[in-house]
Amino acid sequence: MKTTEPCGCFPTGRHYPGIAHLIKVRAVGVAAEHDAGGAWVDYPIALLDTETTGKDSRVDRVVEVGVVIGHKGELTRRSWLIHPGRPIPKESSDVHGITDADVEGKPSFGEVAREILDFLGTAIPAAYNAAFDRAFILAELERAGVRPDAPPPAMRREVDWIDPLAFARELYKHEESRALGDMAARLGIELTRAHRATDDAEAALQVLYTFAKDPRVPRAYGGLIQEQRRLLRQQDEARKLWRKPN
Repeated sequence: MKTTEPCGCFPTGRHYPGIAHLIKVRAVGVAAEHDAGGAWVDYPIALLDTETTGKDSRVDRVVEVGVVIGHKGELTRRSWLIHPGRPIPKESSDVHGITDADVEGKPSFGEVAREILDFLGTAIPAAYNAAFDRAFILAELERAGVRPDAPPPAMRREVDWIDPLAFARELYKHEESRALGDMAARLGIELTRAHRATDDAEAALQVLYTFAKDPRVPRAYGGLIQEQRRLLRQQDEARKLWRKPN
């Protein structure tokens, strides 16, 4: 006989009233520093954004990193212009506006890597289209040989980054575009300098916090990550079918 073990929670990740204290939430992909059963909006979240010389983290380089940390209504911002060690292609400069002159004399990624990691601390990492930014950050850290004894959540491969885009694609599936600029405009969020790291990071964080008000978005940190994993699998399968030749 097939049986299932009750999880004691709604699909949204909210516990049934009165028994939450009896339940030990276990969830993959969460940062151990934060209780998977707690509300993710109450935890520090570090929204990262990178501007780069191209789209391939294996060969391209980061030219700007922006981080906005949100916690209990407070936002803390930092940004770093980075010399990529190579010329910035014109097609990339046309997107983010960063030129070779802008990064002249700026430090390499390796020179600011530990400063970036110290700023991230134990915050839950997040990014809009997280696979892109995460791949670049981890590739740059690997190239720089940065391997701290106690790596922050953003550097640990077993910790999932929160991705507002995964939820945008689900909550606004009938809209033509879920690009960050379009989502910000749709939700009334200001984005003055699109494709600059700190501006994009702050807008993406505000999009994420707006999604927190939607009852379809899990409140519990562990529930959010599991729902995001489900959505990303579903969206990946849909893309494969869409690209499948007739």
